[in-house]
Amino acid sequence: MIQLDHVSVRRDGATLLASVSLSVGAEVVALVGPSGAGKSTLVRVILGLDHPAAGTLRIGGRIVSQDGRHNVLPEERNVAVVFQDLALWPHLSVHDNLAYGLKGRALTKAVRAQRITAALAWMGMIDKARRRPHELSGGERQRVAIARALVLDPVALLLDEPLGNLDVLLKDELLGTFAKLFRERGLPVLYVTHDPHEARQLAQRVVVLENGRVTQSAGWSELEREPATAFVRAFTRAR
Repeated sequence: MIQLDHVSVRRDGATLLASVSLSVGAEVVALVGPSGAGKSTLVRVILGLDHPAAGTLRIGGRIVSQDGRHNVLPEERNVAVVFQDLALWPHLSVHDNLAYGLKGRALTKAVRAQRITAALAWMGMIDKARRRPHELSGGERQRVAIARALVLDPVALLLDEPLGNLDVLLKDELLGTFAKLFRERGLPVLYVTHDPHEARQLAQRVVVLENGRVTQSAGWSELEREPATAFVRAFTRAR
């Protein structure tokens, strides 16, 4: 589980997150909100790239940050992330992109190979293992990015608008793949999006962040039926 209790982040005199409390269990939670709401800051806090001024962050039951005094390094949190730009190594094959993330881990060669094969199989990319990113379609590159995250066997997965650059038909295909995969893996997944369709199709719960505060946390049907703010009302009615 990812659990934030009254987490606040301040920078240059501005409050970016104001006493945010939320938890993500073995589910997909969509994080939505207007630009500047604090979504990227919250992702950076979980990854360990931003340090809260107050509050407690637990990952997998372990306190990784508490009132700015106790911090576990990003590389020790075992949280995987996929950003919109994917950040695949262009000079490496699909296989070697996955293998790169395993460098420095105390794993045998056989275990590394097993993990890579399993991750590629989950994403249907076994036959593309020797190709480089420029030889793949946009959807295939997305699949590689997810496989590269899962090969790390993370305790939680963060996705920051991973489908933002894809067309609608390809989005629907990948959303179906993601939904099946995340359900089978049982990981805590925090999925940042600005797209109501993605939030509705993929997430069991939607957390709404506005001005650095959580204004609503509910399933899609409740958001539609009882929107807490004008933003939620507009978001659920957008097409």
